[in-house]
Amino acid sequence: MEDKELKSMRKVFNNLKDKINPLANSPEIKELQERVIEIRKNAINKNQELIKLAQKSFKENDIDCLFAKDEKEAQNLILDIISQEIKENNYDKNNIKIAKSKSNTLREIAIHELLESKNYQIIETDLGDRILQLKEHDNNPTHPTGPASHLTVNDIAEIVNNAMGTNLPPKPRPIMETVREDVLTQLSESNIGLSGANSIAAKDGSLVLIHNEGNISIVASKKLHILLVGIDKLVETLEESISIAKLETVYATGKPTTSYMNIISGPSKTADIEKKLLKNMYGAEKVVVILLDNGRSQAIKECLWCIGCGNCIVSCPVYNIIGNEFGYSSYLGGRGVAMSKFLKGDKTSFDSGIYKCTLCGNCTKNCPVSTPTNKIIENMRSDLQKNNLYKNEHKKIKDNIKNKGSPY
Repeated sequence: MEDKELKSMRKVFNNLKDKINPLANSPEIKELQERVIEIRKNAINKNQELIKLAQKSFKENDIDCLFAKDEKEAQNLILDIISQEIKENNYDKNNIKIAKSKSNTLREIAIHELLESKNYQIIETDLGDRILQLKEHDNNPTHPTGPASHLTVNDIAEIVNNAMGTNLPPKPRPIMETVREDVLTQLSESNIGLSGANSIAAKDGSLVLIHNEGNISIVASKKLHILLVGIDKLVETLEESISIAKLETVYATGKPTTSYMNIISGPSKTADIEKKLLKNMYGAEKVVVILLDNGRSQAIKECLWCIGCGNCIVSCPVYNIIGNEFGYSSYLGGRGVAMSKFLKGDKTSFDSGIYKCTLCGNCTKNCPVSTPTNKIIENMRSDLQKNNLYKNEHKKIKDNIKNKGSPY
């Protein structure tokens, strides 16, 4: 990241802290926090049981549920579903536009790059993600809910003007309106929606998706809606999912509630004519959920408590200095580094910055579910060293102490 981008990001983060801290310290949110901590711990402890329960509930709700053990399997499932949809509906395979919403899990399996390699057009519907898509290069996100937090309005105006051939002034509203109009025009030609989910209520067979822009409602209304969700997002009941969504909103945006909360418990249907069930009234005719493992079943349980708010990176001294090179994919900061070990392996964790962490514990202190990221990283470092993954500078110090009794 460039210095000006880091400066812009830090400014956004400081403003975010000012919003989050008073709300997070309120008695109501403290009580909610305690409840969610218990929800997450219990859910991760019985994750395999919840997977089976969700599969049963989804079937009862007329939602197709598939399981992907790894990234490759998830990619192939999505390609197969889309190919089948194209064939069944006789779509022009050379003009397929897919409406996509923001999703860390979809970024994890590099779905954007994969689908574009098959000549499918991906339309990012979240404004921040769409700006990064138009940017083309150096377009990794810097915050889970504010992916373009490192870009100033001048930067964004330049990106949009270059990509769309416009001459917009560096003012937020005309930029927003221009991007919105372009996205909506392209979405009118789309019949496939692709998203993640913030939480899954296994017992209810329901998925909860939170957003402020209203874009997920559009994605979910496409004839086919595909959702890729990590198995760590499973909890037992819808009430638990709503509690998580509310706490995530507080710690991600500094607001007590999100503008929109979509609960998807099946395809669109109506029975208003003689009580005869008809599908596809306004929303999706078919809903397919893919539950993704990809190393999660082997992960340290504490790594999976995360609710995806991003407050750990807002308070991380390392992240505030070097930005998104500290982390893996869209899993940013120390928690992302720790999680990358299970998603990709020890070498990826090393390359993502496991030795850049200061172990200060700010991430844990500011995590709404008290994920002990610094302790996890400290233990992982010990394992990496045993596998000869360490910084050469550290080895020199170690050898000096051993041979000379001094690090020098």
